Amino acid sequence: MGLFLIAHIAGRGVAIETSQVDSVVDIAQVIAVPRTEAAVRGLVALRSRVVTVIDTGTALGLDPTPASARRAVITRIDGHLYAILVDELEDVSVFEAQPLSPGLALDHGWARAGIGLVERDGEPLLIVDLAALVPQQTLAA
Repeated sequence: MGLFLIAHIAGRGVAIETSQVDSVVDIAQVIAVPRTEAAVRGLVALRSRVVTVIDTGTALGLDPTPASARRAVITRIDGHLYAILVDELEDVSVFEAQPLSPGLALDHGWARAGIGLVERDGEPLLIVDLAALVPQQTLAA
């Protein structure tokens, strides 16, 4: 059993292990950064710290997250903070994580980000690894 944050990313319900969640916030204006990966929306100041904002739609190879999106999950990867844009946040709940079925076909970036499943009210929710949404070149910078 594990504790998961339920969110919606690119119109899809997902589960995020709370160990990956530093906080959930509404971010302010994002400052674009020239010559960055397409999935990097830009930078935002959060509690006197600079945070890289990730456009989850673009990171998944889907339509970009709407420019009006302000809800984000803050995660720390290799000591750096990232704001992962989400459509909506629901609640935190305890679920039993299940492995992905070998025959499960996930399209676009979901195959890279999906690490398991939880079942909520008979509905399977993909467990998402937030680090998989951050472009590798951004992680190396």
